[in-house]
Amino acid sequence: MAILNAVMSWLMRKRIHQIELFVKYPHEVQDEWFKRLINAGRSTEWGRLYDYKSIISYVDFANRVPVSDYEQLKPFIDRLRAGEQNILWPEEIKWFAKSSGTTSSKSKFIPVSNASLEECHFKGGKDMISLYVNNFPDSEVFDGRGLVMGGSHSITEVSTDSYYDGDLSAILIQNLPFWVQFMKTPNLNIALMDEWEAKIEMMAHETMQHDVTSIAGVPSWTMVLLRKILEISGKENISEVWPRLEVFFHGGVSLDPYREQLRQLIPSGKMHYMETYNASEGFFGIQDLSDGNELLLMLDYGIFYEFIPVDALQDENPKVLRLSEVEKGVVYAMVITTNAGLWRYLIGDTVIFTSLSPFRLKITGRTKSYINTFGEELMVDNAEKALSIACSKCHAVISDYTAGPHFSPDRQTAAHEWIIEFEKAPENPEYFNEAFDNALKSLNSDYEAKRYHNMVLMPPIIHAVPQGTFYNWLKMKGKLGGQNKVPRLSNDRIILDEILPIIKR
Repeated sequence: MAILNAVMSWLMRKRIHQIELFVKYPHEVQDEWFKRLINAGRSTEWGRLYDYKSIISYVDFANRVPVSDYEQLKPFIDRLRAGEQNILWPEEIKWFAKSSGTTSSKSKFIPVSNASLEECHFKGGKDMISLYVNNFPDSEVFDGRGLVMGGSHSITEVSTDSYYDGDLSAILIQNLPFWVQFMKTPNLNIALMDEWEAKIEMMAHETMQHDVTSIAGVPSWTMVLLRKILEISGKENISEVWPRLEVFFHGGVSLDPYREQLRQLIPSGKMHYMETYNASEGFFGIQDLSDGNELLLMLDYGIFYEFIPVDALQDENPKVLRLSEVEKGVVYAMVITTNAGLWRYLIGDTVIFTSLSPFRLKITGRTKSYINTFGEELMVDNAEKALSIACSKCHAVISDYTAGPHFSPDRQTAAHEWIIEFEKAPENPEYFNEAFDNALKSLNSDYEAKRYHNMVLMPPIIHAVPQGTFYNWLKMKGKLGGQNKVPRLSNDRIILDEILPIIKR
């Protein structure tokens, strides 16, 4: 394994040169991918609909092809799921990543092509490790097993054909090359189980027998597994189970609410945390700096990027910007064109650029994940930072949370209502509420203005709920699993009104 570690580390570092090239020539790389994508789409039904053969420039593309969300692409995707092909992309589409990012019972089915698997998702996974090894050349990550937290998938028969749908993580695990399967844990049968509680039990029993050096997964569900391992093993912390564990590759939700819990679970001075931005629609960014959590925008994965300023989203014809036109400090909605046939697709994520050379960004939330009851425009990024400040002042630790609006009976005033599950509750809840409110004021001037003398917004209403509340809510919704997340902020009370009765029983 030591020889394998040395060889693999050398191979991974070779990729760094290619990353340096797109960092140096970002616009040329994006222009090249734009041409390749348009050329690939010419023979498809979508390409014929918008006459891709006559598209010569980006201006032609932008003027002719509309920006679309899932609902607008859904009729085309439904036909793909019914067995038709060459509609959005020339390759046969047999896999669909099922997105569970909403609270409705309806799911999004994102097409996954062979090109997007190889050139985007798998390439992103290799680059994630390449950048890690480049930052930590003494790493022994290949000396042990990689623990991968994945979901499940299912097969659906359509007429004489069939297709697969499920969590993106399950699709990736199913299609991994054999040599990667050999280096990971748990085995395929357990990794793809769909009964989540039994799966966690079996994963714990198998993975604790291996020498795990890396973990990849969503923080919230990874911690469920780690706690189960401690429960079964009787160990005090994960470092006693896996003494050589050195890195957690995480994504899906912000790590900030979980940092303190992870520090207690894995009290190792050599432990590293590396953020990734891998969504059902594509692999977009990787943390490339060892001392920062900004994400390097990956520009050679078969994705062409555009951006819309969030404050222009509601305009009838919002201006769409190319990568060369973005500015630092502006919140953008991301628009992608991909090698799986998503054309000018508004994915629903919002980002902010922290650097333009190279292009680094942070995820600030979702286009529909905010509270804007009276123009306060509270985004997830504000909430995460304010909760972190309040927890630091009150020595508290948060497991999960969600929030939405609360209206007075006459609807003349309102407040933000929060449901927070604490790992370690604050000793003085009133002080926590005050610290949190003040932190929000310092981070969001619109919120501060609306809170002035309680004239529009009243102080936040906070419900501290028992541990396991959000787990039970997800179970009630049939949404246990690694791809499912607790929605953070909502502009309605649907989630609040589902959870509050649970805690009052």
